[in-house]
Amino acid sequence: MSPGIIPMGVPRGDAWPTESFTVYDNAQTCVELVSANLTVTQPGEIGDYLRTFSELANIAVYGAAARKLITKAIDALG
Repeated sequence: MSPGIIPMGVPRGDAWPTESFTVYDNAQTCVELVSANLTVTQPGEIGDYLRTFSELANIAVYGAAARKLITKAIDALG
């Protein structure tokens, strides 16, 4: 999978979590909270994070479109 960028203003629906998370595989997901890190190992809960990741991946842009957004953001800083 390549890095994806979610453009500003794209409706995110229910797919916008308040915490950051990393899905390693079907056996473990790590969730970063304000006060701690949480390791999730229950299959149903991992499934929630996999669905959320999939929804976010579907609204992200990749390749040339992602590079264009990154370049635009860099140019706005100058």
